[in-house]
Amino acid sequence: MSSSTKPKIAISACLLGENVRFNGGHKQSLLCTQTLSDYFDFVPLCPEVAIGMGIPREPIRLVGDPAQPQAVGTVNRELNVTQPLHDYGQQMAQAHTDLCGYIFMQKSPSCGLERVKVYRANGTPVDGGGRGIYAQAFCARHPNLPVEEDGRLNDPVLRENFLTRVFVYASWQQLLAEGLTRHGLLTFHSRYKYLLMAHSPAHYKSLGHLLGSMGKDVDLQALAHGYFGELMTGLKKCATRGTHSNVLQHISGYLKQVISADDKQEMQTVIGQYRQGIVPLVVPLTLLKHHFRQHPDRYIAQQAYLQPHPENLSLRNAI
Repeated sequence: MSSSTKPKIAISACLLGENVRFNGGHKQSLLCTQTLSDYFDFVPLCPEVAIGMGIPREPIRLVGDPAQPQAVGTVNRELNVTQPLHDYGQQMAQAHTDLCGYIFMQKSPSCGLERVKVYRANGTPVDGGGRGIYAQAFCARHPNLPVEEDGRLNDPVLRENFLTRVFVYASWQQLLAEGLTRHGLLTFHSRYKYLLMAHSPAHYKSLGHLLGSMGKDVDLQALAHGYFGELMTGLKKCATRGTHSNVLQHISGYLKQVISADDKQEMQTVIGQYRQGIVPLVVPLTLLKHHFRQHPDRYIAQQAYLQPHPENLSLRNAI
């Protein structure tokens, strides 16, 4: 994937305004259609229509064991589309190997990622719910793919976390397309290490150790596969004001020899204000970037943490 190519994100078709829901309507997400569509190529998918259920159609719901529920009609219990939805999930996972993320329709018995209502035989809901049949089958084939539900993207922290992972995933796909090398893997990790530190200090340490102990005769493909799985697991953890502040302190340390005492004090004050919740993350980051424009540092310049996604998305203005 070239830097000019938009990352591909699969999305429940109803979220793009397509009239594919059981009642013939849609659930258009303005965030997706008016903002994110400028930065991503969306691949709309609707499993219920794809397996031939029609529009409009009888709604379905999940029943039975939450770990392995059945998708049946709400009126006609003889209607069971569990296997077709499962098979279509596997089929789409196999067909779409160039995706960098997936936005699913929440609460859907086919597409919901979590807390989808699952009913017992007596009609009462099971505590905690389950996952949609199609989503379960798709995600099982792509365990590292960033996935999220549309409703959760209204939360600024979850939105920034998901889109950060999408861009990291796209960058990794580009690395693999160019041909994996030891140098390429180490350079990739160097670029993302501070971002990982902000999300999960534990994964930052363990992956640093993994690459630091990489021998010359290592199976690079196997190591890279394990590395990326752990990286995406670490990045799925939401960064906090505390972990962000820790990274900001680390990065500001590269300025200590080149900025004045007053500038250092201002930097510390702003980082402290961020940690206390007084200002958003964009404030200390903007000040850091200002100083690094005046005093460039080659190592810091290549850190994805400073700008892991397009600036115009303004994802760090509200966290």
